[in-house]
Amino acid sequence: MKRMDARRLSPDAQEDLRRRVVYAVREDGMSEAQAARTFGVCRQSVAAWTGRVESGGVRALAAWKRGPKPDGRKLGDAAAERGIVRSIRGALWSRAAVVALIRKRTGRTVSLSTAGRYLKRWGMTPQKPMRRAYERDPAAVAAWLREQYPAIRGRAKEENALILWGDEMGLRSDDPVGRSYAPRGKTPVVPATGKRFGCNMISAIGNLGQLWFMVFAGRLDAKVFIEFLARLLRVGRGRKLFLIVDSHPAHKAAKVLRWLGEKPDERAARLELLFLPGYSPELNPDECLNQDTKQAMRKTRPRYQDQLIGNVRGHLRRRQKQPQVVKRFFQEQHVRYAAA
Repeated sequence: MKRMDARRLSPDAQEDLRRRVVYAVREDGMSEAQAARTFGVCRQSVAAWTGRVESGGVRALAAWKRGPKPDGRKLGDAAAERGIVRSIRGALWSRAAVVALIRKRTGRTVSLSTAGRYLKRWGMTPQKPMRRAYERDPAAVAAWLREQYPAIRGRAKEENALILWGDEMGLRSDDPVGRSYAPRGKTPVVPATGKRFGCNMISAIGNLGQLWFMVFAGRLDAKVFIEFLARLLRVGRGRKLFLIVDSHPAHKAAKVLRWLGEKPDERAARLELLFLPGYSPELNPDECLNQDTKQAMRKTRPRYQDQLIGNVRGHLRRRQKQPQVVKRFFQEQHVRYAAA
C-alpha cells in the first residue's frame, strides 16, 4: 500500500488513524511492520503510537491543536521571553548557549535551528564582538560626544580650520589571512614567506574625503610623529589644521610640544593637537581606514619588508584618489557624529 501523508489529514482524522493502527497491533496481533504496510504509515510512527499508549493510555492518542500559540510564542508568556532577551544582550552567546538558557528559564527544550529562528525574530544576528577596554570612561565618552567635539566643530567653522583624524597601525607578514571556502576536512593552504617582518603606517583623514599618510619601518616615536606633522603643514596649503588623535605617548611627547613652540607662527598657529577620550578607538574614523588597509593586505603575499611597504603605499594612494570611499568611512555607526 502506498504510504499516505498523514500531515494532510484533519486532527480528528489523524486521531482516528492512530487509534485504528494501535488497535490492530494490540488487539488483532499485527506486527508493527504489517500494520505500517496495511495503513500506509511508516513503521516509526506505529512504534511511537503504541509506546505512547503504553505510557499514557489511549488518551495519549487524542488530537491536539497544531501550530504556534495565538501570540506566536512557544517559550511561555511575554515576560519570560523579554527576560531571555535581556540576558542575551551584552554577553557572548552561541545558539547552543541560548538553547541551554531557554531550558533553564522555561523548562522547554528547543533545537539549534529553533533557537536561531528565535534570535532572528528578536532582531539578533551573528556578529564579531568589538573589544572594549575596562579602562574606558563612559562619562568622558559622553562628554566628548555631547560637549567637546561640538565645540571643536564650532571653533573650526569660526577659524576656517580643517578637522583631521589621525591614527597609527602596524602590519606584519604573518597577520591572519582570513577565511576561504574549501571542501570539508581539507584546510586550504596559502603559500607565504616564513620570514617575519612588518611596517607601520600613520594617516590622517577628513570627512570631505581627504587622506594623507606615511608608511615607515620601525616603531612610532616623537621623531616620526613630528615628521608626519611637518608633512601635514606642507600639504595643508596655509589652512589651519585641527588634528584629533589618541593619547599615544608619541603624540604628547615633550619633543613634539617643543617642536610646535619653536616656530609658533608657522606651527602652533597652524596646527592644533586635540585628544580623544582614553581607550576609545571606536570614536576615531581613521580606524575604518586601518581596517580597510588590513583587509586589502590580506590579499597580498609579500616576500620581504620593502614589498610589504610598497603594497601598503599602493593601497593608500588608491584611496587618496577615491575620496568617496574615505567619506564613507564616516558613515560607520560609531563615528557618524564626525561626518558633518
